[in-house]
Amino acid sequence: MKKFLVLYYATSASFEQMMKSTPEQQKAGMDAWMSWGSKAASAIVDMGAPLGKSLRVTPAGAKPVANELGGYSILQGESKEAVAEMLKGHPHFMTPDGYIEVIEVMSVPGM
Repeated sequence: MKKFLVLYYATSASFEQMMKSTPEQQKAGMDAWMSWGSKAASAIVDMGAPLGKSLRVTPAGAKPVANELGGYSILQGESKEAVAEMLKGHPHFMTPDGYIEVIEVMSVPGM
């Protein structure tokens, strides 16, 4: 099986809106994630987590930057398309402008 980095994106306005949700809405969201996690359990290598703010590091130094990346998971599957099929109906799509990217984790020869 191949490994894939799954990245969850949405606008900062969407993430801010989610942070303002009620405890009941937060519980419903977590229940949806846990339900999806149960269905995809055999493919989950690392359920992942939400991600904090970014710091871009260059030879000139480090500075905060904004991006739309909100979280990650690591899944395994035969192909990107197979992983995409597992992501149909994913709870991240409850975010109005949310989208997901699937990136194959390539092996490094000799490691």
